[in-house]
Amino acid sequence: MKRRNFIKGASAAVLATGAPVVSAGSDLRGTAGSGETFDPNQWKTIEAVQDHLLPSETDAPGGREANATAYLDLTLADPGFDPDVRGFILKGIGWLNEIAEERERRPFHLVEPVRREDLLRQIAGSGAGERWLSTLVTYTLEALLADPLYGGNPNGIGWTWLEHDPGRPRPTPNKIYGRLGKT
Repeated sequence: MKRRNFIKGASAAVLATGAPVVSAGSDLRGTAGSGETFDPNQWKTIEAVQDHLLPSETDAPGGREANATAYLDLTLADPGFDPDVRGFILKGIGWLNEIAEERERRPFHLVEPVRREDLLRQIAGSGAGERWLSTLVTYTLEALLADPLYGGNPNGIGWTWLEHDPGRPRPTPNKIYGRLGKT
């Protein structure tokens, strides 16, 4: 089974259950590259990883089109987000760039795409590295599936790809996760 077919099937199943997709990205601050959580180099690394994990295809959006890095950046900036998970994601960026510098003499985002696979497989070879990549896959898919109010899925690009109708009414900015009960 192709990765895209699996993602499409799994995503459709999650959306059909009505289960919430969004975990914590509750603020509308920032846009691509704004760096709420990530510094510019961390941003470039995460963007390269997410683009590698969910590459753009002719008939399917990838991490870049889903605005996955901005979504993750805003999610991590949420004051209610688990600081241990935030630290783990940031630490993983450091691990990956250290390995890239050691093996390729440059940060991960400057490594040729063919060589990135080897570096990500090396990271995945450890329990912590595998959890880190799994966490990034989760947030990348959330960016593809969440309501655009959360910073990903611009103009419903993921919904269009899945032929998903999100239902009505959609939340308004003051009624999204993290803002309920706040004035």
